[in-house]
Amino acid sequence: MVIDATECIDTSRQHYRLIEQIEASSTSVAMNIAEGKGRFSLKEFKHFCYISRGSLYETMTLLEIFHRKDWISSAKYDELKAEAIEIAAMIKGLINSLRTE
Repeated sequence: MVIDATECIDTSRQHYRLIEQIEASSTSVAMNIAEGKGRFSLKEFKHFCYISRGSLYETMTLLEIFHRKDWISSAKYDELKAEAIEIAAMIKGLINSLRTE
């Protein structure tokens, strides 16, 4: 959804790095969970879940910047923010379900 939202942004070349950054951070959410799951310990999986949560909050911050610069509409921002809050709750639940010593 984030990548779809960035595809219609029309801005000067100087801001391409921000667009690349939000694409990277938003895709890192799922990729870090997948990488952690592929590790051989619950402790590492939990660690990667925390990294995933950090990427989610980075994405949320960039969405706020994009909204303030009017690169995305209020409706799109609200939709993406609601999704992010739901994903944050899911990651928190996943982290809490992982018992490590």
